[in-house]
Amino acid sequence: VRRILRAISERIQQGATLADAMAEQRCFSRIVLQLMRVGEATGSLELVMTRASESLEHSRTLKTQIITALAYPAIVLLAAVGVTVFMVVSVLPKLGAFLQGMGRRLPPMTQFLLDLSAWVQAYGLWLLVGAFALTVCAIAIYLWPPGRYQIDRLALRVPILGYLLRLGATVQFSQALMVLLESGITVVEGLRTVEQLHRNVYLAGLVGQAREAILRGSSLAAPLEAGGAFMPMLTRMVAVGEASGTLQEVLKEVTRFHENQLRATIRWLATIIEPAIIVIVGGIVGFVYIAFFVALFSVAGGGR
Repeated sequence: VRRILRAISERIQQGATLADAMAEQRCFSRIVLQLMRVGEATGSLELVMTRASESLEHSRTLKTQIITALAYPAIVLLAAVGVTVFMVVSVLPKLGAFLQGMGRRLPPMTQFLLDLSAWVQAYGLWLLVGAFALTVCAIAIYLWPPGRYQIDRLALRVPILGYLLRLGATVQFSQALMVLLESGITVVEGLRTVEQLHRNVYLAGLVGQAREAILRGSSLAAPLEAGGAFMPMLTRMVAVGEASGTLQEVLKEVTRFHENQLRATIRWLATIIEPAIIVIVGGIVGFVYIAFFVALFSVAGGGR
């Protein structure tokens, strides 16, 4: 950060504008750079900086909430899988060798785990190679522009996850466009900036199509509704805002409504996922432990 600020300061002393000096650094968002240019041109740099900081704060808060809601279940599930793999691959084979050495017949569930352990040990390397090959193929498809377009499009149709992505995209679109319009940027230029903010290339393409439609004299709501990717309320309220000349106020209300929806959905998911993870993890680990102790009890019972 110190290096970046020093470089910006030096470029300004050399005669560059603040926006141009910031644009030479890759760490600044497109919307921030656009707002800086507007602020310098209109003499309202302090106002647009405040709007930029508020926009970034909202985005960071939403991302943090989503990551926090998903991090706990992922960590617990990963730990459960690690414990299960360790017992199946390391502990149970030793127990099986001990029981077979005593001439005891293993309980069915313990024998199943031992067979599973033997299969994993025999084909584990091939499984890792296959998983690695699938990962490489998936990355290659995602890096291929048509492949990424289709993946981003299908991601919006995935149950629950797709709904979250659509909510987040709606909030990002309405909030960014609202901030840009309030700062004096035209709708066309605002859409150009918003298009570059979306990491989902399918959504970015819809925003680009909306910008081109406006240049041809069409409305903003129609091309946004055609893709079916944004929440339905956005397109309907944008149509109302265009008809009444209150697009900025409408976008503000749309942002507030969908932010509340997104937070409520995240809280609901956190409430549902935690007990579901507990049941799944408890079932996996419990099955392994039961198989372990059933085998021990069978030995103890056979020795009496």
